[in-house]
Amino acid sequence: MSQNLDSIAFKWFEAFNEHNLEKLLSLYDDRAQHYSPKLKIKNPESDGLISGKGALQDWWQDAFERLPSLKYEVKSLTSNDYRVFMEYIRKVDGEPDLMVAEVLQIENCKIILSKVYHG
Repeated sequence: MSQNLDSIAFKWFEAFNEHNLEKLLSLYDDRAQHYSPKLKIKNPESDGLISGKGALQDWWQDAFERLPSLKYEVKSLTSNDYRVFMEYIRKVDGEPDLMVAEVLQIENCKIILSKVYHG
């Protein structure tokens, strides 16, 4: 099963780096939740957590518009039966590279929860 989860993670990176919202959102459950320290900074009232594909779409669309050069460089993936731990480098023109860890929790081949950690 973990190889299937790795495949979801690679699809996630591909969609993200293409800035393809439709492809990215297709990997998520309709009620998925996403936590990010950057979300907490930008929208303090959220406490860093958003829920549902609509909120995910708004968050990423804003990021893609503000940061057209935003890309993620995969460093490592570790998975088990229901979770993928991803390490990657966040790259944006004019900003220092940022090491990021993210966990994708997956059920029925859909991401139900993603949590971002910055190094």
